[in-house]
Amino acid sequence: MAQVHYYKRFENNLVQKVKNGAVWTAGKIANFFRAIHCFLIRRYTIVLVPHSEKKVFNFHVSIIGLVLVFLVFMGIAGTFFWYSALSGRTRGVFSERDSRIRDTELSLEQLRNEVNQLSRAARGLESVLSGALLTLGSDNTATLPQGERSAWFNQGNDVLKEVEDIRQLTGYFSSVVEPVKEIGAVLDSQSAILSEIPSIWPIRGGIGHFTDQFGQTLDPFTGALRMHTGVDISTNRQGDPIIATADGQVAYTGYEPSGFGNYIIIRHQHGFYTRYAHMLSFRVEIGQQVKQGETIGYIGNTGRSTGPHLHYEVHIGSDVVNPYKYLRIRPNPVR
Repeated sequence: MAQVHYYKRFENNLVQKVKNGAVWTAGKIANFFRAIHCFLIRRYTIVLVPHSEKKVFNFHVSIIGLVLVFLVFMGIAGTFFWYSALSGRTRGVFSERDSRIRDTELSLEQLRNEVNQLSRAARGLESVLSGALLTLGSDNTATLPQGERSAWFNQGNDVLKEVEDIRQLTGYFSSVVEPVKEIGAVLDSQSAILSEIPSIWPIRGGIGHFTDQFGQTLDPFTGALRMHTGVDISTNRQGDPIIATADGQVAYTGYEPSGFGNYIIIRHQHGFYTRYAHMLSFRVEIGQQVKQGETIGYIGNTGRSTGPHLHYEVHIGSDVVNPYKYLRIRPNPVR
């Protein structure tokens, strides 16, 4: 029982101490705020004394008034600096936009120049293409449209002249596709024909020179007049590649010690035959199909020959013709 009374007294003492402590703390806080309040409402007198004998000016002001004036001043100063910074950024933005506008104007001027050049090039293409189509007898046409610029500008001046020109050029180039395809088809067919007739130089790389012409010439061994049925081409050395001058089939390969030496005869389309003689060696066989530009042998000095050269003949059916008419009709293809 005594222990219960002890705890009860302890509890009452603790509560009293806490209560006293709270009252003391509240009093201290109240005193602190009263001191601040007294400080803020304390009034001061500002005296302005002129150097002359004029009236002296007295101003009564409190601390809180000074604080409010200071805050207003800082707000005004802050607003001024913020506006100055914003104005500087705005000037920078406008300066950058002016620079971009100048760059855009320069680009637009360059675009106008390019469009003008493209238009002139298209006019030239129109002339050349029209001439080619007329030569081919084609009914296709590809002409530049003649736009009415006033009609464009009457729509509110929203469309630039260059935009109209580009639209016209786009339409023109679209219309050019079919005529160009037609020309390409004609050229492909002509290329196929040229590959079927002897139409290129018979030595790879287009090298060599004539040492004897087709027709009546003097025999180098007897000095008598004779009919030379081909042309002689020399590179002044042996071993240079000889190529087929047209697509065809090897009809004959042989050797004549007192005549053509090592020689090849190739049968081509449209009744053409070609002979290649005095060869050092050949790399084809009878019946083999060869392509125009394909190597068939090498320049030599075999048979009745006075030096390394190629004797080259062109026949149409049973008639021998001057090979000079067919040489270099087209460049040597690379094979």
